[in-house]
Amino acid sequence: MNANTPLNGANSARPTVTELRLSAFKSHRGASFPLGPLTLFAGASGSGKSSALQVYEALTRLGAGDELEAAFPDPAACVPEWAEADRQGRRGFRIGCTVDGPAGPVQLDLAVQAEPELRVVGERLTSGGRTLLTTALRDPGRSSVQAAWHTAGAATVTRAPLPDDRLGTALLPLRVAGKTEGQLRVLAAAEQVVVALRSVFACDPQPQRMREPVAAGEGRLRRGCDNLAEVLHRTRSQCAKRHARLAAAARLGCAGDVADVAVEELGDGTVRALLGRGGARGATPLGRLGEGELRYLALALVLLTGPGVLAMDQAAEVPAAYQSLTVLADGFDRCLDPRQARELVSLAAEMCARGHIRLVGAVADASYARGVDGVTVVDLVA
Repeated sequence: MNANTPLNGANSARPTVTELRLSAFKSHRGASFPLGPLTLFAGASGSGKSSALQVYEALTRLGAGDELEAAFPDPAACVPEWAEADRQGRRGFRIGCTVDGPAGPVQLDLAVQAEPELRVVGERLTSGGRTLLTTALRDPGRSSVQAAWHTAGAATVTRAPLPDDRLGTALLPLRVAGKTEGQLRVLAAAEQVVVALRSVFACDPQPQRMREPVAAGEGRLRRGCDNLAEVLHRTRSQCAKRHARLAAAARLGCAGDVADVAVEELGDGTVRALLGRGGARGATPLGRLGEGELRYLALALVLLTGPGVLAMDQAAEVPAAYQSLTVLADGFDRCLDPRQARELVSLAAEMCARGHIRLVGAVADASYARGVDGVTVVDLVA
């Protein structure tokens, strides 16, 4: 592993996930991965790099309050092949993460039963060597787990049932009163984890869906970036500096002369994005570009924008100054040629260095990123 930049410290004002644990998940066993401001998982097909991003995104969905089946639509595929069933035929997987922030490092660990039915069988939230929350499946016949959290009041521990299909940590802010010092500590740790997990945008541009004009509106950029033209139509006039930076990125990553990234309003109320060529050459609709150019432009836009124009569910009750946007990009270099990959990772390093964004991506080849200041490369072996 090449780590050129230290991870965020425990006193960071913005909660951030700084470690991902795949204790028993698919091909991973006892794996722990540090996450810097810009982390790229590299390796051949089957090495498990996409699995790491899958776990991160699943934790994100659970942190937002989603049910287990939404976070793990194919739970049986998450169980390690070497995991044997117990006497009751139960098999599962274990994952976790560490979140740094004002409350210090907070560890979340989760054990999930995938077979014969999907459910949480154990969860642990710890900070500073103290266990703040534990849950355990006591009665398989009930759709709940027994939870216990630290209170430091007259009763040092509060016990109550929680649903077995949701992340208990995400439910604590609704269950803990926050009257004692212990309760406040539990709340601070839980809220830090939830804020960090919800401040994530998973992005996988789909070039085949980005070629047609789209309806003009105030929509936010979707995961597949198929409404790229709609968002450009909105942001082009709202942030001239960032749009100029996007045009500069387009000049570096797209073939031919590029003067601007423009948007054309069509007679039917739709809009389409164009590469302005300058002079008498006119413009090239983005629909005519190659897949690599389209993915490059979409990812550049994501890196240069903010959560206000991305389709994500941040913690609205927390000021933006205390949230750090993390972009998840599986196949970050998919369809890109070496020149485009170098330019895109340079742009990502620049934006991550400013502290407003973090990036976790999976790449087939990280040779263009090694030695780039601020980039952490995690090499995986199949």
